[in-house]
Amino acid sequence: MKNHEIRIRKWLKENRIKGARLLQRLVQENSTRGNESSAQAVIIEKCRQLGMKLDIWEIGGDGLRNHPAFCCDRKDFEGNPNLVAVLKGTGGGKSMILNGHIDVVPVGDRNRWEHDPFSGHIESGRLYGRGATDMKGGTVALLMAIESIIETGTKLKGDIIFQSVIEEESGGAGTLAAVLKGYRADGAIIPEPTNMKIFPKQQGSMWFRITVKGKAAHGGTRYEGVNAIEKSVKVIQRLQQLEKDRNAKITDSLYENIPIPIPINIGKITSGEWPSSVPDTAVIEGRMGVAPQETIQEAQHQMHACLEELNEQDEWFKQHPIKIEWFGAMWLPGNLESDHPLIEELSRSFKSVKGDEPIIEASPWGTDGGILSNIGGTPVVVFGPGITELAHDANEHIILEEMFAASEIIALTLLKWCGVND
Repeated sequence: MKNHEIRIRKWLKENRIKGARLLQRLVQENSTRGNESSAQAVIIEKCRQLGMKLDIWEIGGDGLRNHPAFCCDRKDFEGNPNLVAVLKGTGGGKSMILNGHIDVVPVGDRNRWEHDPFSGHIESGRLYGRGATDMKGGTVALLMAIESIIETGTKLKGDIIFQSVIEEESGGAGTLAAVLKGYRADGAIIPEPTNMKIFPKQQGSMWFRITVKGKAAHGGTRYEGVNAIEKSVKVIQRLQQLEKDRNAKITDSLYENIPIPIPINIGKITSGEWPSSVPDTAVIEGRMGVAPQETIQEAQHQMHACLEELNEQDEWFKQHPIKIEWFGAMWLPGNLESDHPLIEELSRSFKSVKGDEPIIEASPWGTDGGILSNIGGTPVVVFGPGITELAHDANEHIILEEMFAASEIIALTLLKWCGVND
């Protein structure tokens, strides 16, 4: 092991309490959508202390909103900035984007939380709170890795481009804004909560709204109407068959432990206004998964074709066609070769720290990686601490030991990827 690696690993082990306190401070700031500024200020302060070159700006404008990949219903982003902080290399090395999102999902039912969701409570090696796992713990792992390089006087050849973005949970507008501002690199790591697995491939997804028409009638003579709820059952059954057909085509071994690689989820149904009336409209809303190797447009085409087939087969639908629209959030898929040099370097660093070979799988959910790779042309791997199953649940927490291990793995990967100026 080289001297700079020994120094960095030693620094990280000696500064674990410092890292835990930073995470605790971040979790204590409520950074749900539209409230990202206070937590972002903590990150900005940290990057200033590290002497990094800062770019802080409020996203928006026609260039972003008119981009085909932009998908956001937020009217403005005022007061909640994006941050990019650069540690400039000496030259001649490969660059790396380290991308984390500062926004978190709502806390849900507070009665289900054992501790206040913004307490940052630490107990038995775990830190609790909304965002601890998704993904403030991952962001702190990035910052610890960067700080270890700076504090040990290690000079990298390639640039480190650290990003703390808003709006990931709603479709990735923050990362898209960073790409459109020109931030691209030879590689990128996104430390989402992967349970320390390495994800070269990420599922994409998008939201859909399907409207099913019926014919209103009195409930006592329901045979005189056409029940939109009953007709929507046929639509749901056809979507279930589409999901089965699409997933039967997924043969990638990275999905062998994922029961449904690209789900079609029905998340919301709205219909009817009166128990004694036959409802004349039903609205189905859901999420459609997109395979890493396909485009958003290809997946949409399959959904349209499926519903058009149902329109042709059903006598009622022939006269009253099912209508579909795409709305709300959208995440582009990501697809990196499993033998890409970035995966190889990260895997070697993982084995050096953990002593075992990493588990390499496909991601069961979308990330900002699809924007970095498809729009920014930057190879992306998703890897981070955090418990996938707890990401949006009550009592969200992170195992601090895993965060510290992730910081060490990422730091070693940066040394190999960017190159050290001895």
